Amino acid sequence: MYKIAALPGDGVGREVMPEAIKVLEVVAAKFGHGFECREALIGGSAIDARGAPLPEETAILCENADAVLFGAIGGPKWDSLDYSVRPERGILGLRRRLGLYANLRPAKLFEPLVEASPLKPEVIRGLDLILVRELLGDVYFGQPRGVESIPGGKRGVNTMTYTSEEIRRISDLAFQIARGRRRKVASVDKANVLEVSQLWREVVSDVGKKYPDVELEHLYVDNCAMQLMRNPKQFDVIVTGNMFGDILSDEAAMLTGSIGMLPSASLGGKVALYEPIHGSAPDIAGKGKANPIAMILSAAMMLQHSFGLQKEAEEIERAVISVLAEGYRTEDIQQRGVRLVSTKDMGNLIAERLR
Repeated sequence: MYKIAALPGDGVGREVMPEAIKVLEVVAAKFGHGFECREALIGGSAIDARGAPLPEETAILCENADAVLFGAIGGPKWDSLDYSVRPERGILGLRRRLGLYANLRPAKLFEPLVEASPLKPEVIRGLDLILVRELLGDVYFGQPRGVESIPGGKRGVNTMTYTSEEIRRISDLAFQIARGRRRKVASVDKANVLEVSQLWREVVSDVGKKYPDVELEHLYVDNCAMQLMRNPKQFDVIVTGNMFGDILSDEAAMLTGSIGMLPSASLGGKVALYEPIHGSAPDIAGKGKANPIAMILSAAMMLQHSFGLQKEAEEIERAVISVLAEGYRTEDIQQRGVRLVSTKDMGNLIAERLR
């Protein structure tokens, strides 16, 4: 019996989470597993009900689970709150509490969606890369930070900071992942401008000496952004810091047709967390338009990385590809001549193919 903490969060998170659990129920019945999913509050919904974006009972549930499934948080309803208590502090706090220093964001283009990508088919067909993003450093957690009054106005401060050990552990993981793929690592920084990036490049280069069978290249972040548009298939594993990784992974997501297609895994502590990389999408929340595939594929990553159920994870991916090949689409990946379906319908179709 695998214990799963399910945190739907806000917005479309509450719509896509049930579809992932629906698919897990089919996996349990088909392969003889047991999944115990317990739901808890986080983000804006937690602020409304408990007065904090990460209630203690949610954190404890996650610490005692075998894995965490997370939906999305935030929305305009809470935008006026002080930064220290906004919904986003919930997921940032949970990452730190669980020690989740590594975020894996695969960008894989399924053949039925080749025409949905903004790039030409000959440029994008066969894309399969993974971005390894450091999660617990950089400007998101660096000190000092804040907004202060100065003569004539205010000044905002955020500190980009990394230790050699933080860089070493994320780059080690990137090289290990590359060994199971095409043995290429692209390390992304801004070493021509930032001292912290100079340290990043130095440490990654040192770690790379332990992996002579893996090719290492260094790219400035602006060049990497351009290369993702120009020739994305050159990449295998990209490793980078928190802020650069946040931006580049969303860019890579659009190569696959929609940000609603990409899952992610946050690893490093005893309990891993799995989430779609899209946000709460308040503009479509409650309308049945959200794409649940990223959430469903995040559940598949959970089966693979936390539970060692590789076959079951592959079955889910095959079911997704099968439904897409039959022409079913949610609004974000809609193309001419396809069959438009709702969030719930897409979940039902994938569960049925898996069954």
